[in-house]
Amino acid sequence: MEEIWIERYRPKSFDEIHGQEWIISRLKAFVKKKNIPHLLLAGPAGVGKTSIALVVAQGLYGERWKENFLELNSSDDRGIDVVRTKIKDFARTIAIGEVPFKIILLDECDSLTSEAQQALRRTMEQYSGNCRFFLSCNYSSKIIDPIQSRCSIFRFKLLEKKDVKEIVDNIARGEGLKINEDALDALYSVSNGDARRLGNLLQSCASVSKTITPEMVYEIAGSAKPGEILEILNNAVNGNFIKARNGLLDVMLKRGLSGLDVVKLVIGEIGGLKINEDERMGMIEKCGECEFRIVEGSDEYVQLESLLAGFVRIGNYGKRGD
Repeated sequence: MEEIWIERYRPKSFDEIHGQEWIISRLKAFVKKKNIPHLLLAGPAGVGKTSIALVVAQGLYGERWKENFLELNSSDDRGIDVVRTKIKDFARTIAIGEVPFKIILLDECDSLTSEAQQALRRTMEQYSGNCRFFLSCNYSSKIIDPIQSRCSIFRFKLLEKKDVKEIVDNIARGEGLKINEDALDALYSVSNGDARRLGNLLQSCASVSKTITPEMVYEIAGSAKPGEILEILNNAVNGNFIKARNGLLDVMLKRGLSGLDVVKLVIGEIGGLKINEDERMGMIEKCGECEFRIVEGSDEYVQLESLLAGFVRIGNYGKRGD
């Protein structure tokens, strides 16, 4: 059985991590001194939070890192019982080796209930002498202030195109893939700086052909090409509602897009329209209203047609001379 590429190419050292240079430099210093505070790693999915935590553990403990490291996913174990049992049982034991503390990684800790976070705060205080907590989350605002105040906070950002290119080149060398610049642009557009999604997408494309093309990327990812959405928007702001609606339905059916997928793609392409700032802001506002209604359970096709109708009105208003 073939190994999943995101695990095969997961960074094993700080030098293999792409992006997040400032964070890496700080953590390297912590590892060198063999002393580290509680950490709160906040940022989008797929940008290296878990990988960096694993690299820190391997740098501190060497070959015995697994004996001193516990990883839990808070989206699965999100109640207070996991804090009272698994976490306390591991935290109260003494570390093995020269480093005087163990590490507990709580992934997706913004899924922890309020009660569990309160219990975790007390556990962090009680066992701070022989245990360090790495809390990984997408939204630090969902972590209670008493926990945040006990941690050094590192905010991760989405990977830039140069970082994505380095990851793609590394995988391409290892797997014998042929990827041109256009395919790289497509991979960056679809992955949106998410290394996990990038690795899974590359593995899916490679199962079809060793030569990766932009068309293959968009088809396998189930994403519209940027030009397709831009054409729909241009038709709408130019007053051609029927053509815009038919084009949108065609893209949704051909690419298998959901209503929320379309709204996100539309927001990404509004910047490419030749309209004034007032019109652009009006379109963004319409997108926000559309997304809210779809999330609340409204029919996505009706809402998307309403969105296009709103764009047509904005375009016609602009042509009348503001």
